[in-house]
Amino acid sequence: MPKIIAILNGKGGVGKTTTAVNLAANFARDKKVILIDADIQGSASWWFRRNQQGMGFDLAQESEPQLLGELRRITGYDLVVVDTPPALRSEALATVVAIADYLVLPTPPAPMDLAVLVETVREAVIPVGTPYRVLLTKVDTRSLGEALEAKNTLTRLGIPAFNALIRIYKAHERAALEGVAITQWRGKNAREAESDYRRVAEELQYDWRK
Repeated sequence: MPKIIAILNGKGGVGKTTTAVNLAANFARDKKVILIDADIQGSASWWFRRNQQGMGFDLAQESEPQLLGELRRITGYDLVVVDTPPALRSEALATVVAIADYLVLPTPPAPMDLAVLVETVREAVIPVGTPYRVLLTKVDTRSLGEALEAKNTLTRLGIPAFNALIRIYKAHERAALEGVAITQWRGKNAREAESDYRRVAEELQYDWRK
């Protein structure tokens, strides 16, 4: 059976779809990957369809909870990445969280974003018991102290976080507009942006080998 990773947060605009697409692209280098767009906004699907050449992985759009509950039956793939809806009380979100092997929770380090993230963890993640980590996104390299403070807050609350950070670069927006993953984009800061997500993928694989 494929491993299932769900990308979630109860708040939109935190880098959830960017994380789903770019992790799928990173893992697709040596695995057969499908990205499930379970967000009714369809941002991942819009991004994917802009690229006629593909991004190395397959995509399916599905937000029906009953069908999402059958993801374990998917064959022909090593990994399923799910971009979930940004709604804590969504039945689709609850269904995916319950069957996932691992959860990635992206959030900017700003206090308001972190507050929603903590609520997401307490309401949607801890009760289920699925392994997870928080991923700090949209980190401004000019104020790394904010990211460090956010990590310290998460540590105090007993919430695990990735060591890797996703720095804020225009490269992410431009890659999406061009319909490519950051692994395929060749503009300014492409290498730095791609390396951030590569480090996240490496941490995930390390966790799985434990």
